[in-house]
Amino acid sequence: MQLPIRTYHVDPEGSAHELMNAATEWLQLARGLTGLLADLVHETDIADCQSMALGLDAIEALTQMGIQCTAHAHGRISREKAQPT
Repeated sequence: MQLPIRTYHVDPEGSAHELMNAATEWLQLARGLTGLLADLVHETDIADCQSMALGLDAIEALTQMGIQCTAHAHGRISREKAQPT
């Protein structure tokens, strides 16, 4: 089963606060999915490799979005500090 590919982008106009909130949301989703996969593995003797692979791919994508949001927030904070007041 091939799922449609979706692309998400970091909001280039978002404030550092908004970007950090977005990063937190992405990472919380990744944590929740990790817990769900762990529960499935513990509850079954036979793991569905295709479902596990899809879940792991999703965790990777969610984590990557969290990292991107954090990196953009860090850059935004650095630029704001560098600007004269």
